[in-house]
Amino acid sequence: MIKVLIVDDHADIRRLLAITLAKEFELLEAGDGASALDIVRRHRPKVVLLDVMMPGELDGLQVLEKIKDDPLNRGVVVAMVTARGQASDGDEARKRGADAYFIKPFSPMELVAWVREKGK
Repeated sequence: MIKVLIVDDHADIRRLLAITLAKEFELLEAGDGASALDIVRRHRPKVVLLDVMMPGELDGLQVLEKIKDDPLNRGVVVAMVTARGQASDGDEARKRGADAYFIKPFSPMELVAWVREKGK
């Protein structure tokens, strides 16, 4: 089963994503960037769904860079799931290595289809 890490500081968003994905994927959750990186190192998820704006030392873009810069994470795909909807936000995330950029509110079915495709 494909491992998916959901990273968001809002528990309700994590819960929504978990409800949407739970039938098909093994889910892991983190509420901040440091925890997310620890989970990536220990559990090696195939897909990471990552919020941009999070409290703490690391925001989502910094976590994205750290995931993509680590050669051990070569097969990990990362989608940013965020309220930041400006075109420049998406461009910046892609420049830092994001494989997709979903703007809240997003289509759950579109997200599931993307995870299914990229998780292969």
